[in-house]
Amino acid sequence: MRNLTTSAALAALSIGAAASAQAEEWNVSLWGKQRAFTEHVEKLAELVSEKTNGEFTLNISYGGLSKNRENLDGIAIGAFEMAQFCAGYHRDKNPSITVLELPFLGVSSLEQEIALSMAVYQHPATVADLARWNATLLMPSPLPQYNIVGVGDAPATLADFDGLSVRATGGIGAAMETVGAVPTSMSASEVRQAMDSGVVKAVAFAPHAHMSFGTIENAKWWTKNLNPGTVNCPVVVNSDALDSLSDAHRDALLGSVDAALDHYVANYNGATMDAWGPALEDRGITVVTFPDAELASFKDAAAVPAATAWIKQSTSAGLPGQELYDLVTGMIAKDQ
Repeated sequence: MRNLTTSAALAALSIGAAASAQAEEWNVSLWGKQRAFTEHVEKLAELVSEKTNGEFTLNISYGGLSKNRENLDGIAIGAFEMAQFCAGYHRDKNPSITVLELPFLGVSSLEQEIALSMAVYQHPATVADLARWNATLLMPSPLPQYNIVGVGDAPATLADFDGLSVRATGGIGAAMETVGAVPTSMSASEVRQAMDSGVVKAVAFAPHAHMSFGTIENAKWWTKNLNPGTVNCPVVVNSDALDSLSDAHRDALLGSVDAALDHYVANYNGATMDAWGPALEDRGITVVTFPDAELASFKDAAAVPAATAWIKQSTSAGLPGQELYDLVTGMIAKDQ
């Protein structure tokens, strides 16, 4: 009887050990706090856990694992398995995806932004570009066109941006330079303090970020239709970690991306945008609308030079710059 009991105990321990061996935990490095910008990652974690009965979990950290500008470096060394970053934070490290940050591309919806991003992410040149950091692009964080909130007198014309210090990254910053603004690049978490201290007088963000990072708390005006472009902020995974997953866990992760993005879009177009108008009205923020003719001149001055410079620079860096640019603009043209 004692031998039977011992055998049963050993069998139970063996089963428990096998179950533990199948369990998988990934650390995920984000920043700020849970908000519209991170809803797809939160949903992805939920779906992966459900599909694997809790055997595969994504432990999401908001700033506890790395600074946002260092997330790609953390992925490269395997400090964590998944992270979010923005291309404009370190353009030299991810030049291929910066094509998506060119000004005035004419992207009209979050759904279109997703399609464009995934097409660029899957291009062999982009795959190789991110492979330098042992990173695999998983999904974008689609954002609407950026607009600017600021303090002081509201701009009546684009000429009023001359000399104005604006937090604007990537192609948006380059576009703002064409109207005389002085773009400054800084992470989202640094913006409110910079605005309060006068380091910058205006900030270019998508609506959710203006609300999440408090730029509207002291703002006096907001540009409704400037729409110079947006930023591209992918979610990436460590390639070795992805390869080491079991087939079931890998399928659970990759098979949940579309549903996570659907949730993100529904939340952004719904709850986030529903809150945006009242947030401006409650604070008495002046809404600035520029004439179409003035915006057309702005686009002419910013779009072509930025695209030409990007193609030249990326080609000299060994990327198929013209091909990537044509991929993006060709997809946009087909949708019009």
